[in-house]
Amino acid sequence: MKLGTTELLIILAIILLLFGPSQIPKLSKMFGKAKKNFDEGASEGEVKATTSETKSETTEQ
Repeated sequence: MKLGTTELLIILAIILLLFGPSQIPKLSKMFGKAKKNFDEGASEGEVKATTSETKSETTEQ
């Protein structure tokens, strides 16, 4: 399911009507922080998984 230009413009117009122009920068900042936290958590999970795999491999030998 792809979103075209028209659909994106309609979604942005609805967001603008719902939140108003003064709230858009605050929402953008909030979503940016949420994405950053998610990415940090995901990378921590990968590091822990890699570390635990390495430990289990060394204890098996």
